[in-house]
Amino acid sequence: SHENTRKRLSLFHEIFIVALSFAYFSKTLCGTYMKSTITQIERRFDLSSSVVGLIDGSFEMGNLLFLAVVSHFGARLHRPRLIGMGCFIMAIGSAVTGLPHFFMGYKYDTVIQGSLNKTVSISPCQYPMVSKDYSNAHIQPSNNIGTACLQTIMLLGPMFGFLLGSLCAKLYVDIGFVSVDSVTITPQDARWVGAWWLGFFVSSAILVLAGVPFWFLPRSLPKQGEEGNENSNVDQDKKEQSVLPNTHSVKLADIAKGFLPSLKKLLCTPAYFLLLCGIVLKFNSFIGLLTFKAKYMEQQFGQSASRANFLIGVLILPVVAVGIFLGGLLMKRYKLSVVAGAQLSFITSFTAFLLLLLHFGTKCDNVPVAGLTVSYNGTPEISHDEGSLMSQCNQDCSCSTSEWDPVCSDSGITYVSPCWAGCTASTGQGKNTVFHNCSCVLTPSPVEGSRSVSPGQCHRGPGCTRSFTSYMAVSVLSSFINSLGTTPGYMIIIRCITPELKSLALGIQTLVMRTLGGIPAPVYFGALIDSTCLKWGIRSCGGRGACRMYDSNMYRVIFLSLTTCLSGCSYFFIIAVIVLLRKQFRKEEIKALQQTDSKQNETELQSPEMCHPDASNTDTSPREKTESANTEC
Repeated sequence: SHENTRKRLSLFHEIFIVALSFAYFSKTLCGTYMKSTITQIERRFDLSSSVVGLIDGSFEMGNLLFLAVVSHFGARLHRPRLIGMGCFIMAIGSAVTGLPHFFMGYKYDTVIQGSLNKTVSISPCQYPMVSKDYSNAHIQPSNNIGTACLQTIMLLGPMFGFLLGSLCAKLYVDIGFVSVDSVTITPQDARWVGAWWLGFFVSSAILVLAGVPFWFLPRSLPKQGEEGNENSNVDQDKKEQSVLPNTHSVKLADIAKGFLPSLKKLLCTPAYFLLLCGIVLKFNSFIGLLTFKAKYMEQQFGQSASRANFLIGVLILPVVAVGIFLGGLLMKRYKLSVVAGAQLSFITSFTAFLLLLLHFGTKCDNVPVAGLTVSYNGTPEISHDEGSLMSQCNQDCSCSTSEWDPVCSDSGITYVSPCWAGCTASTGQGKNTVFHNCSCVLTPSPVEGSRSVSPGQCHRGPGCTRSFTSYMAVSVLSSFINSLGTTPGYMIIIRCITPELKSLALGIQTLVMRTLGGIPAPVYFGALIDSTCLKWGIRSCGGRGACRMYDSNMYRVIFLSLTTCLSGCSYFFIIAVIVLLRKQFRKEEIKALQQTDSKQNETELQSPEMCHPDASNTDTSPREKTESANTEC
């Protein structure tokens, strides 16, 4: 019956919206989870930040490769199933990303013996390096409502992506294959690698579930007003199958001819071109910040990867969602014009930019590491030369420059390894190991009565904790203020472009943002971050590995300078856009007022003739005649 058909089609609409929203949630979750695992992948495979940035940018490369193909065939094929197939392909890609974990185990070098529980004397400084290799542990399987909804999901996906990254970073990489008690490093250690692979399989499972509903949806859904026709789907399918192929095959040349003039007209629109330049610079800053923000929190403030991702997902992203909603509410409540929307977007963005400048003063000093950030006598000095690790106190120890097994003394100075600290004996086992008779330690330990060190880097002081609290407060506030202008800024393109060019304008914007922002930004951000490294790890096969320690001060200056310079330069283009829009709309307002005045004058001139006043009334003055005529009109 007609009523049953209407209910069935209404159900299909609801299922499609829910399925599409969940698919978008899954996609954004998978993309942001990749960013949350940057440091884990970097340490696990001994990669530099620039190489990891290239891997992260390859996600956008894959999008661009299939963009043209999907756009061309999307209208000719079964669109819901095409979306479902895309979800399955992404699920396969996510699973493949996590597979290398099962082909090679993770190992870190340490001198700590898990079974050692008594004092051991070793020939001076000659500590055997014990490689904790679990590669054989897992070779055997036996061991082992529409747009608003989508916009909301767009922010929920990244939030849950970072939370998933936080959970996985807290678990050791070989969780389930080795005893956690046997792991002698902590999540704050530069060698710690979380279960990065686990999140990719979770993302893969979610993507598979997201793709299933699309295989049960019809090829197309009728528009409003067509629900009464039971054969509407069939007719629509036949129409698309018969018309669209001919359209693509016959009129492809005509479409190409029409595309180039439209593109030229679009790019020759000054407001759009300037806005596009500003957006590209702003997007570069945003992508670089988003990709390496968690890493910055780790290196600058000593936070673990798990806590950094958790704070981004719980504090920053939710306030961004609230800000975008309130920005749209402001546009609707006060019916802001294009110029007013552009001004609001600029004011909020620039205010957030000024707040971010406070981050330059929110810092923690370098961790005192003998031979890298301080001399062996405690004098602050930065050295990029690994030869500086050598001192009179350890010159007879024959230590390897590739070692990174930090130990902490009671004086607050960290040493690259027990060997470089000049230690000759140890007591305890695992994380409770204590190294004694360390000739490079400045002050004797009051507990042991000798120069002793314990595993791990020295903790930062309470001043660093206060600085981190200030950093997060400024980050949350600036993110909220900046997000208030997101919707007004988006509406500039919607309103200042002619209707026939809007789709092309949004498509070109997305293409340019991904090509010039999404791909290169992580690479050159990573390369500049690499330039601040003080101690590089060495791969087991030789060659430079992942960075073990950065110059925190230089890292902060370079990272923040790059983000602020890119954002700052974008405002020159945005100001130019506002000026152009004000001139454009002022001319339109003047023209509209002139047309209104002209129409009013014509009405006043025609009104006496139209009213036919009584000409015989000669006693009435001309002014009274006019007033009488207007009254009668």
